[in-house]
Amino acid sequence: MSIPLFPLGTVLYPAGLLPLRIFEVRYLDMIGKCRKADLPFGVVSLTSGSEVRKAGADAESFAAVGTLASIREFESPQSGLLQIECVGTQRFRIRSAELQKHGLWIAEVDPVADDVALEIPDDLKHTATALQRLIDTLEERRRAQGETVRLPIAEPYRLDDCGWVANRWCELVPMQLELRQRLMELDSPLMRLELVSDLLARTGITE
Repeated sequence: MSIPLFPLGTVLYPAGLLPLRIFEVRYLDMIGKCRKADLPFGVVSLTSGSEVRKAGADAESFAAVGTLASIREFESPQSGLLQIECVGTQRFRIRSAELQKHGLWIAEVDPVADDVALEIPDDLKHTATALQRLIDTLEERRRAQGETVRLPIAEPYRLDDCGWVANRWCELVPMQLELRQRLMELDSPLMRLELVSDLLARTGITE
């Protein structure tokens, strides 16, 4: 599968939300084409370089595993500016990537299998309980402030699923980008949730 890449200073997880403001010509063109054809693009985490291309700078480098992003909201408040919201779908591994003359990366990728649906074991259910409390708090705040307030977590809420709960905490808990990337790449959703549980305890979010 051949896809355009969007290297960013973040990590997108499956079912995660990603708001973007786009003003670079290479990405305005890419997003326009993806939206018109209803195709995803690939979000990859930067390992060197910056999101915005600077004159004379070396080409950016990025992680070998990323996540497909589908556009779910699209707005053009003024000429040369797009505001979009994307949702992560499937992870992929880059087989090869080529930098085009207009500055856009095109990659040949292989899909990475989705997390196996796995019920949360009893000793990790506190992670789901804490996430439910956070979602309840955010929804109460939205009701108080108005329905236009965006939540950082998209429905449907799968609070009984290891991978879904682990992924949402990986998006929310402050951590280094490299760790966020390593957790996303893990094949085992149970191992990811176990590591998240340790992080939650260390940060005082859970006991």
